[in-house]
Amino acid sequence: MEASTVGGVQDITATIGFFLELDRLKGVERRNWLADGSRRENTAEHSWHLGIAAMIMAPFAVETIDVGTAVCMALVHDIVEIDAGDTFAYDQSDSAGKREREVAAAERLVGMLPRATGARFRQLWDEYEAGETAEARFVMAVDRMAPMLLNTAEGASTWREYGITRSRVIARNGPHIEPALPAIWQEALARLDAATAAGMIGAD
Repeated sequence: MEASTVGGVQDITATIGFFLELDRLKGVERRNWLADGSRRENTAEHSWHLGIAAMIMAPFAVETIDVGTAVCMALVHDIVEIDAGDTFAYDQSDSAGKREREVAAAERLVGMLPRATGARFRQLWDEYEAGETAEARFVMAVDRMAPMLLNTAEGASTWREYGITRSRVIARNGPHIEPALPAIWQEALARLDAATAAGMIGAD
């Protein structure tokens, strides 16, 4: 498609501006560490990892998944952290106002894009947040699964730092992962149990 058919120079400028704005996501640090324990991951890395996970884990999903939609959703779902920052999954005090911050961020960011592209990004983000489609449930499951696998691979430093126990990990992640990816959940649970037995994380 030629640039003139999608709005010409203004749309190109807006698209490049959005692309450069997304670079800021690389500077948003998350709590969990890389699997090798060398440093904490950032949100851009997390989103890329989820996109790949959506591709390779779709065959294990209970529901039929449109992989292209799931990958796009995985890549888009956390762009709001450019403005809103990362909210630690187990920190209830930090979750106050999270929805309002993220909606405001979504509105600003998609507003930078040409109208049709911005609408697509917002639709993907809203779909993920609502969690009512097969793709949204799948991406939510993958999103919960990724930190579990990284924590058990790395040695559970984040869980120990914040006093997170096995039962809390299961309570937060199980209801999302198990229904969507039961086989993946069983393997993640086995790794969690091994970490618990090794004293990396408390049981309760």
